[in-house]
Formats: sequence, C-alpha cells, structure tokens
Amino acid sequence: MNSTDAFSPSSKRIHWNFTVPADDAGLRLDLALPRQCAGLSRTQARKIIDIGGVHISGRRVRSCSRTVKDGDEIAVYCDGLSLTPYTISADAILYRDADIIVLNKPAGIETQPTPARYQGTLYAALAEFLADPFRPQLQPSIGMVQRLDRDTSGVILFSISPRAHKPLTTAITTHALHKTYYALVAGVVPPGEHEIKSLLARSHRDNCVRSIPRGGKEAVTQYRRIAASEICTLVEVTPITGRMHQIRVHLSEAGFPLLGDTRYGGPQQFGDMAIPRHMLHAQSLDFFHPITRQPLQLLAPLAADFQLLVNHYHLSVC
Repeated sequence: MNSTDAFSPSSKRIHWNFTVPADDAGLRLDLALPRQCAGLSRTQARKIIDIGGVHISGRRVRSCSRTVKDGDEIAVYCDGLSLTPYTISADAILYRDADIIVLNKPAGIETQPTPARYQGTLYAALAEFLADPFRPQLQPSIGMVQRLDRDTSGVILFSISPRAHKPLTTAITTHALHKTYYALVAGVVPPGEHEIKSLLARSHRDNCVRSIPRGGKEAVTQYRRIAASEICTLVEVTPITGRMHQIRVHLSEAGFPLLGDTRYGGPQQFGDMAIPRHMLHAQSLDFFHPITRQPLQLLAPLAADFQLLVNHYHLSVC
C-alpha cells in the first residue's frame, strides 16, 4: 500500500494505490478499501466510491458492492472537498434554452470530473439536472465550452445540444466570446488601462504556470482599476487569450497577486481578514447565441465571500 497521508477531513489531497492481496479477494469494494487505506472508515469509503474517486485497473467504479479480485490494481483519490454531491438550484441558472445553459458557479467545486470525483463536479450536477426522469437511460448532451478553476466563482457556459457546441467552440477560438472577471489583489494598482503579454508554460515539477522567454503559449491579459483601498485593489480583468491560470499568473507577476492565491504568492491572511480562496470571479459573458445569433450578455452576482471583502475594504463596484 502507498498512502500519502492518513485520512482526515482537513487533508487537501490524498492518493492511495494498492494491489488487492489474496486474503481480500471476494470482498465488497467498500469493505476492501478500509483494510488497505489507513484511517479510512467504511462510511467514508462508500462516499468516495459514490462520487467516483475509486478506479480499478484504470476504470472508474461507482458500485460499493463490486467484489475485488486477487491482483486488482486499485487507486483511491480524495481531494479534501465535501463528500456531499453538489446540486444545481434554480437561482444558479443565469440563462437556459434548448441549446445552451449559463450558470453562476460557486467557488470550491471542480468544473469537470477529476480522478477524485465525478459526483460533486459542476458537470455531474448539470447532467443530473438535465436528465429526463422518464428516460433515465438517455444521457444529456453536455458540451464543455469553458472551464473555471475550482476556487473561481461566476459565470460559465455549457452547450446542451449537439448543434450548439461547434459554433460555441469556434466563438472561443476566434475570440468572439468576451469574458470579464473581477479580482481582488494585494497592492494598489495605478489608474488607467494595463496590458500584460507573455509566453506561459506549466512546470511539471510543481504544476505552477510561469512566464518564460521562449517556447510557451502566448497570453494577453488586460486589466483596469475599479476601486482601491490603501492595501488592496478591485480590478476588472479581460483575458484576451484563455491560458491555464493566466489571470492569476499575470497579476502576480505584475506585483498584484490575488488575495488568497497562495500558489502564486497571494496572502491567505490579509490584515484582519482570513481569505478562504483566491479572489477571482467571472463577472460577465458576452456572445452571440450559437443558433439564433441573438446577442447575449450574462452577469453573475458576486459570491458572498467576495462581496464580504469588497464591503470590508470599502471597494464599491460601479
């Protein structure tokens, strides 16, 4: 057995790998896991199986009653998030028709399935929300048009018909879909319009993204100050390109890391306030409907934790 840590609810990420020994052959999966994963209870094992965090021979398994065999290679992932699946409520829907749906994503959930979970992601919640209760065997047609980082809140678009997906992906690649973000950053950003251009690449050593002199992907970020206190600034950010962690990296490299973004130098404790996550919110989305060509502008209200900090530092959003 290879365990990075004993299980505890506060653990960030845990990954177990083990080969089923002959003594455990024939056991139910939810009984086999606690025998090999230090500190994992049967109840916790059942929840991890249910959300999709268990893989046998590379295939996700979501049946607690599945029996294991001698020599099965099992991987168990726990991401430290809630083991209760996320569900979509009516107030999270910013727009919906037969072809597209636009949601206000909360912080703290993954956009798409990961090795640690299927349930508990926005994609899985949307699949459940769109499922036909009278024909549960039919899988809804969901297309990933955008992705937001786990701790980024705000507006996100999905196609929900086959005919809508290609026009939307084309809109992304041709920059016909315009996104703006709000970010709370440490430091005082000067007034005026600012632009950052660089080549970005991800390091496989620490999984962080950085600007490099050559060989990376071109990234362009524009930003402007909305309001500032003596120690932090609310900025509006427009990413011209859509690279991984682009906004977070560019603002950090400009000397203005996001509050709470410890990966890229942002403070987790700021003055008298604890910062629960990186303070980035996808505020608006402007695009033409992929079928009707109607212009749409969707706005996502600020998340409660973001609004709390805006109020605390007297940063008015115009």
